[in-house]
Amino acid sequence: MTNVEQRTSTTELDTLIDSCIASRETRDEDWAALGFQAQAGGDRFKRAQIRYIGSGATGNHEDDNRILPADHFTFSNMRLPVGAVGPEHTHHDVEEVFFVLEGELEVAVHDVEDGHKKAVRRLGYRDLIRVPAGVPRSLANVGDTDALFCVIIGTPKPQLPTYPPSSEMHGVTR
Repeated sequence: MTNVEQRTSTTELDTLIDSCIASRETRDEDWAALGFQAQAGGDRFKRAQIRYIGSGATGNHEDDNRILPADHFTFSNMRLPVGAVGPEHTHHDVEEVFFVLEGELEVAVHDVEDGHKKAVRRLGYRDLIRVPAGVPRSLANVGDTDALFCVIIGTPKPQLPTYPPSSEMHGVTR
C-alpha cells in the first residue's frame, strides 16, 4: 500500500469514526419532548430526554442533526427529577430497556387487562430492566436526587406509545 492509499484509508476511517460519535458535550436535555405530559398532569410528569441514536418514541426530531441515525434501535438518556414519574404507557410494537446510571427508580409492569394490578421493583446504579412489547409500564424517581437512566427501544422508528385506561395520561395526546 502506498502512502497516498494509507492517507486516504486513514482519512476515511477518521470520517467514519467521527460520524459515529455523539459526545456528552453536544447533547441537550430536552424538557419539551414530553412536555405535553407535564402540561396535562403537572410538574410530576416533567422529565428530559437526551437523544443519542434516533429519537425514540418522543416524536419527530429529524431536524436535530446531532442525533446519530438509528439503524436497529434508539438510545437516549432520560433525566427524571425527584418525585417525578413516567406514566403508565404501552409500546405495542417494541421492547424497551431502562438502565440506571444515577439515582433510584421504581419500575412497574402492569396487567394488560387491569392496569391497577402491577408488579413493582426498585432499580439503582447499573440495574437494568427489559420490558417486552405490549406490556404496560411506568416508572417513578423514588430517590433523593435526580435519576438519570438510559432508554433503549428496539427499533429505529417506534410507534407512539398509548396510555391504557388505568394511566393518568389516558386520553392525552401530543
